[in-house]
Amino acid sequence: MAGANGVGKTSLLRMVCGLAPIESGQILWNDTPIHSQSDVYRQDLCYLGHLNALQESMTVNENLVFTAALAGNAPEPTQLQDVLAHFGVRGRGEQLVKHLSQGQKRRVALSRLALSQARLWVLDEPFVAMDEKGVRMLADLIAGHLGKGGLAVITSHQQVDIGTIAPQMLELRA
Repeated sequence: MAGANGVGKTSLLRMVCGLAPIESGQILWNDTPIHSQSDVYRQDLCYLGHLNALQESMTVNENLVFTAALAGNAPEPTQLQDVLAHFGVRGRGEQLVKHLSQGQKRRVALSRLALSQARLWVLDEPFVAMDEKGVRMLADLIAGHLGKGGLAVITSHQQVDIGTIAPQMLELRA
């Protein structure tokens, strides 16, 4: 999804996640309105917004374990280490989030995707504060998710190639 700042991209994503009211129409998941199946829908949803949604006073591992627990998952310590290594923040698991750079915080936040079993990823500007290597790594992760039958709704001001699956683009205008 693309469009100028302030045109409503984030608002639309919040509606897709059930976090904001819909003025007209409805959002369906498996042919059923999301509001009538909120528990099922939320189990299939992984939302990452503009903010990293990390607790600064907790360690990286504590943040990841907490978020996974909310989705009913319990990652093994070795799985956490592997995911952090993949996202370029190897050895940061016991570090407090407040001591990470902005780019490292973004990588930790995005590493939740690799731990998520959700079918639908809703990502608001996921490439912000990412270097070129991080952008490629995230694009590959999204491509892998799509290749396994997952879905991704993404806003971005950057044109990023995400594998061989052709995206369906929605451009919002004021």
